[in-house]
Amino acid sequence: MKRLRVAVIFGGKSVEHEVSIVSARSFVAAMDKSKYEPVLIGIDTDGHWLLVGDDFEGIGKRLLPTSGAKLRLLDEGVADQGKESNPARYDGPGKVPPVDVVVPMLHGSFGEDGCVQGFLELLNLPYVGSGVLGSALCLDKITTKRLLRAEGLPVPNFLPITKAQLEESPQAVLANVGKKIGFPCFVKPSNSGSSVGITKVHEASELEAALESASAYDRRIIVEEAIDGRELEVSVLGNDAPIASVVGEVVPCNEFYDYNAKYVDDRSELIIPAKIPKEVSSTVQELAVRAFRLLDCSGMARADFFLEKMTQRVFINEINTVPGFTSISMYPKLWEASGIGYPQLVDRLIELALQRHNEKKSRKYRYEG
Repeated sequence: MKRLRVAVIFGGKSVEHEVSIVSARSFVAAMDKSKYEPVLIGIDTDGHWLLVGDDFEGIGKRLLPTSGAKLRLLDEGVADQGKESNPARYDGPGKVPPVDVVVPMLHGSFGEDGCVQGFLELLNLPYVGSGVLGSALCLDKITTKRLLRAEGLPVPNFLPITKAQLEESPQAVLANVGKKIGFPCFVKPSNSGSSVGITKVHEASELEAALESASAYDRRIIVEEAIDGRELEVSVLGNDAPIASVVGEVVPCNEFYDYNAKYVDDRSELIIPAKIPKEVSSTVQELAVRAFRLLDCSGMARADFFLEKMTQRVFINEINTVPGFTSISMYPKLWEASGIGYPQLVDRLIELALQRHNEKKSRKYRYEG
């Protein structure tokens, strides 16, 4: 049986570059090598695409040389199922073996926002995860919350701000936040992940610095009310018929689940399954699936929630279309607790990617009158 050749893309021009590398390592380690032949493609912090050795350390040829005439990536298209090829042979600049499916294990900007997904669509290659629309919607916190709220799904109160507004009328912005959101609150870049650029603001005197910090990462900023609640997460898997995993709880070692608490300090606690009433768990799972469908997600996503302590109300915080796949990440851990081990999860994600790609083949792209 011919192995599927799977291109795993990782790294990228993102503040989550290092996290992406760790996720890719874990994903590749979980691949059944009797079924799959990994092709590792790393993107460095300058945006150069590189062939990478099996150990994730040996950098090979640059895939995208600066010469415009040689901008060629995956130019062989989908592998011919009827032909065998030499996986060790890479002929010329920008050439990699034909691949059957791509795994964009890229977190944050230029990878989770629809950019790479659009590129793969143009190349007519199957790929794991959400398409251009779902990816772009979910990475942008402002747009995500606007759509969720418009459909009646519960989200914390929020206020969108642009960097231009902050520069033109800083005092008006500060006053508006105090009036419409209050304190404490969270200030975040609208397009970012792994809690990079996020600040918890306890009082008005801390707000200006927090806004400046967030604006360094994005021209759009979101200010959200701080929910005094427990942090719940659920994994979603599927295309048009998605399913939700058991619900887990994150107990951060810091005041909130920031970058350090997620990836540096190992004192944060992951409780799987979360010790919550059955009806709360069912509500979280239902909302996660509704949000997944509403935002046109596919393949995989992790939905994050707050369970307010005083009222027991559930709020959706955000949807991550390329969730972490590290050894301590919630997405694979939640599915493992739900009966789907990491290798089986890899199988399912690749199956879903191929299924969606095959469905596209039945569409008409020409007007036949």
